[in-house]
Amino acid sequence: MMEKSAMNDMRWIPLGAAAILALGVIAGGYLMGNGLVRANKAERSVTVRGLAERDVTADLATWTLTYSEQGMNLQQVQADIDRDTNTIRAYFKTLGFPDDALQPAGAGVNQMIQNGVQTYTINQRLQFRTTDIARAQKAVADQFDLVRKGVVLQEGSGMTYSFTKLNAIKPEMVALATRDARAAAEQFAKDSDTAVGGIKNATQGYFSISSRDGDQAGYGVADTPFKKVRVVTTVNFYLD
Repeated sequence: MMEKSAMNDMRWIPLGAAAILALGVIAGGYLMGNGLVRANKAERSVTVRGLAERDVTADLATWTLTYSEQGMNLQQVQADIDRDTNTIRAYFKTLGFPDDALQPAGAGVNQMIQNGVQTYTINQRLQFRTTDIARAQKAVADQFDLVRKGVVLQEGSGMTYSFTKLNAIKPEMVALATRDARAAAEQFAKDSDTAVGGIKNATQGYFSISSRDGDQAGYGVADTPFKKVRVVTTVNFYLD
């Protein structure tokens, strides 16, 4: 009887171990499968772009005024340039600008001999800078008054308007662009019968500032103080 019992015990030990092993395989398979489902779910995402635009008004105006005088007598040419400089300064002072709104920006003297006659040309530049945009526009609009007084500005001289407060509006514009991107992702999710989750990753685009009405300042085209700030963000959203 003792021998038979021992044989039965020897028979049950391998069977029990096999059962435990089988349960372990089943549990491991379930966990592995569930892990694959979670991993696959994490990989589901959509990449969209969001746009934000804002109309702004320039807060800085700059103008490089370039003019010249020519003649055979250097002292006379210098006197003519000094007269033009004083005329320009008086013009801006009449408009209410302080004296330091105009600063010297360079000068040059060229000598040339033609047909045995030596001539001198003096070129001079003044840099105008102001934050008074409305008055700066008036200075441009009335600049023909300088011509009437004998000052001829060289071609290419023109007022340039700049918006310098971009950092103040950046956070809000990025938030608007991100919301715009989420709206696009939600539409995609709706069409795909899914739902939008959190942000997987995002890239802030380049901020651009251009003329509000589309024309870019250039030769023969006057700049405008009315600008449009634009940013495009790229956002990758998880899909639930």
